[in-house]
Amino acid sequence: MNLVITQLSKTYPNGVHALRGVSLAIQPGMFGLLGPNGAGKSTLMRILATLQEADSGQARLGDIDVLRDKEAVRRTLGYLPQEFGVYPAATAAEMLDHFALLKGITAKGERRDTVAALLRQTNLWEARARRLDGFSGGMRQRFGIAVALIGDPRLIIVDEPTAGLDPAERARFLNLLSELGERAVVILSTHIVEDVSELCTRMAIIDRGSIRLAAEPLQAVEALRGKVWRRGVERALLPRVEAALPVISTTLIGGRTLVHVYGDAPPDATWEAVEPDLKDVYFTVMKGIEVHPEAAPPVSHEPLPPLVLPPPVREPEPLTRPADLFAPRAAEPPPLPPFATRADEPPPSAERTGPPPLPEAER
Repeated sequence: MNLVITQLSKTYPNGVHALRGVSLAIQPGMFGLLGPNGAGKSTLMRILATLQEADSGQARLGDIDVLRDKEAVRRTLGYLPQEFGVYPAATAAEMLDHFALLKGITAKGERRDTVAALLRQTNLWEARARRLDGFSGGMRQRFGIAVALIGDPRLIIVDEPTAGLDPAERARFLNLLSELGERAVVILSTHIVEDVSELCTRMAIIDRGSIRLAAEPLQAVEALRGKVWRRGVERALLPRVEAALPVISTTLIGGRTLVHVYGDAPPDATWEAVEPDLKDVYFTVMKGIEVHPEAAPPVSHEPLPPLVLPPPVREPEPLTRPADLFAPRAAEPPPLPPFATRADEPPPSAERTGPPPLPEAER
């Protein structure tokens, strides 16, 4: 089930053009929508989630008209907004049960099984009886995904899901999203380049309501190979460099500014070639420079070979008596005589030691 967006536009009453003829074709899998704050990402997400009206254009999810048949979209939609509210005194299990009922799962047994499965899938089973006001930011986001997954949706929209998460929670959340992309259209709207580069097989960059680039991340990066150059520049000289060269990004490192510029050749011999990444693609596009991934050589998508681990190294057995191996063995002492007790003494009629008895004539 593909999502096809055609010439979608939206202008707010204050005159802001949030969307300007947006067209995208999104296949099942992870799709990244990358852009700065205020670029139109949230407006597009809210229109696709049937929460906002578009001024013109079309959007179809398979055979469903997204703009007109909102009820059909909601039956197959999972939506995690940038911010969402919960009842703070409710537990995770209670709140999920409530949302499952609202989604139309009326049978109590089926609802109980659905809640249990979602709590386990989002790694919240151990916290199912905790109040939601005691959840961390990452736990709240995983709970939001659990809500979005009720009903096994075919279209999942997540808006800025990793903002504010610590690195461990972010990695855990991204792993969960990657699993969802195996069976549904998942749109990840974010301004964090790393989220897209780590997860998405297709992406688009949006700025001021217009799509600036739609491509595979790896192929977009390949299109910049041999076109990005860098050099350290003193901060006082940076304005002169920016005025003379197409600077795409600057990074302050150790009191010096590392400058990346775009060009078919280095400005001079003091500039070195850069192995490009998706950040370079993003900054290049945001500077208004066109990137042509279709002209880049195709990128192989063959699966990685299986990981072959070496056999485990067998630990040597510890020596229990090292002295026996290196020192001469001492002579064994003779065995001790057995310990005698009174019971072991001979009876009076037995032979006795000592002088012989006197003859009868001498008695």
